[in-house]
Amino acid sequence: MTLEELHGQERWVGGRCGMQGAGKALHQLLVSAQRRGCLTAGVYESAKLMNVDPDNVAFCVLATDEEDEGDIALQIHFTLIQAFCCENDIDIVRVNDVAKLAAIVGPSEESGEPRDLHCILITNPTEDGWKDPALEKLNLFCEESRNVNDWVPTITLPE
Repeated sequence: MTLEELHGQERWVGGRCGMQGAGKALHQLLVSAQRRGCLTAGVYESAKLMNVDPDNVAFCVLATDEEDEGDIALQIHFTLIQAFCCENDIDIVRVNDVAKLAAIVGPSEESGEPRDLHCILITNPTEDGWKDPALEKLNLFCEESRNVNDWVPTITLPE
């Protein structure tokens, strides 16, 4: 029996297929959440929301580029957000391409200006019964990542 058979090809965290599946699921979730008005973008906006209503947060995405790696303030914010998410059982992933994220999420609807996409929260919609299959896939991906001690897995968004 191979690892793929044990864990299921689509779900295996260590495999390329699982990473591609998680990237596609994240793309679908971001598009769906934005359409439903369940997306909060920005480090400060996300921190405010988590402070006021942590039970409403369903998923967290932290994003950086190479130039952000040296930003100590951003890294401190990430550490605090990660700790908060772990404490409140909020699944969290990292993305290493803010430009791809910006292409998916787009500019701020109010001002049309580019927005801070270093932290994105997906919140539970007000309507009952909304179950996003992409969110369920990502929750499973995060659970399996934690099983192999990868507490904040990195996802590559599809082209």
